[in-house]
Amino acid sequence: MSNPSTPTRGRPARLDQARTVETALDLLNKAGLDALTMRRLADAMGVQAGALYRYFATKQELLTAMAERMLSDVGTPRGPVDGDWSERLAGLARAMRTALLAHRDGARVFAGTHSTGAHTLHFADTLTGVLREAGFDDADAARALMAVANFTVGHTLEEQAALEPGAEAPADPGRLVDAVAAGSYPHLTATLPVLTSTDFTAHFEFGLRLLIEGLRALRQQR
Repeated sequence: MSNPSTPTRGRPARLDQARTVETALDLLNKAGLDALTMRRLADAMGVQAGALYRYFATKQELLTAMAERMLSDVGTPRGPVDGDWSERLAGLARAMRTALLAHRDGARVFAGTHSTGAHTLHFADTLTGVLREAGFDDADAARALMAVANFTVGHTLEEQAALEPGAEAPADPGRLVDAVAAGSYPHLTATLPVLTSTDFTAHFEFGLRLLIEGLRALRQQR
């Protein structure tokens, strides 16, 4: 007897929500977000485009499900974790960035989706819990969650935008160098080596450190 999830006699595999999301992520990695359409997704799954609307009424709903699936790879711990609150917070932010970088245009997909799925809520609950357990009140913990998430998504969005699709080298920083050289910008000239650096991890760690030190100062004030 054949498995109902595998094709038989040329028929496509049974359509389901999980398979639809996985196929969409596969197309995303191959072609990018701009090329991901419901029709192209339907063609990849061997179904009519209208069949997809059984699970996703709009493309935005599909993107939200894709964003939720991305965070399933974050692997946030569910039990007690040793370490200072700042180390745990940094670890969560790094894990989120890694999860978004694992997919082409991952940050673009995630931005603005506001998923309420289990993976997203678990990540948010874990990060908020780290802060509340460290002594932050509920309002500060909630706003810190948004600040860390927004910084991570925003940074990763710019990081992925700086890379040409399918290319190993980042976009040529020469445009900035030429523009600065053409004018009188002494401070930009002095900092060009960093401004044109492609060490995105270093940029991310610097911003993350600023956030954490700001939260540490706020905690002491409270």
